[in-house]
This record gives sequence, C-alpha cells and structure tokens, in this order.
Amino acid sequence: MRLVLDLIRIIVIFTLVGGIAWYILGQVYTNNGIEQKDQWYGIVGIYILLFVYYRNRLQFTGWYKGKRSKKLSKASTWYLIIIAVLCIGAPFLFS
Repeated sequence: MRLVLDLIRIIVIFTLVGGIAWYILGQVYTNNGIEQKDQWYGIVGIYILLFVYYRNRLQFTGWYKGKRSKKLSKASTWYLIIIAVLCIGAPFLFS
C-alpha cells in the first residue's frame, strides 16, 4: 500500500509542479517570440530537473522506504542539471 501511495505522490508532483513550471516557462517563451515548435525543449529540461530533485531529496520523504534508495552521484547530478539548463535555454538560441 505504501508503494501505491508513493507512486500517486510522484504522479501528482510531476503533474502539478511540472505543469506549473511548464506554464510559466511557456509564457516566458511566448513573450520572447519563441515559436511553439521549439518550446518542447523546455519541458524536457523541467522534467530532468524534477527527476534530479526527486532522486536527491523527495524520495527520502515519502511513505515508501526502499532499501535501494540512494542519491544520484555528484557527477550525475551536475551533468543532468547542465543538460536541463541547456534544454531550457535552447529555444532562445534557436529562434
């Protein structure tokens, strides 16, 4: 039961926080004249950042306490954050 509750929590976090962040970023892109076809890079960056945040912080605060739960390595965290920032900034470079 705890696993199901934690899966629901993950879905809600990624849907709500990802949706709100996507709405805000979409407004920034639209205000800067970035075309709709180039905006999907931003959502990829947002979800990469959410993944890093979940793996490094949120997985330890839920109902499910797995034995294999561990943080991402520092190198993996930095690589993913850099990729996410590049994805979020890419539409500015393409337009």
